[in-house]
Amino acid sequence: MTDIPFKLSARTIAILKDLPVLQCDQCAEYVIEDPIMERVDALVEKVDQAAVMEIVQFAAGGERL
Repeated sequence: MTDIPFKLSARTIAILKDLPVLQCDQCAEYVIEDPIMERVDALVEKVDQAAVMEIVQFAAGGERL
């Protein structure tokens, strides 16, 4: 689980908290599995594009913090 920022536009960033990823123990690179990325896409579509930054809790259904 990790927190990852997603730049949605020149003005808006969404930070997804507690995002499940597969992470390499040696180099720290990570991969987001396809079903997780589909949910990420659905969550970031709901982000208010007028906001500069929004924090979304991934694990608990995508509520905004």
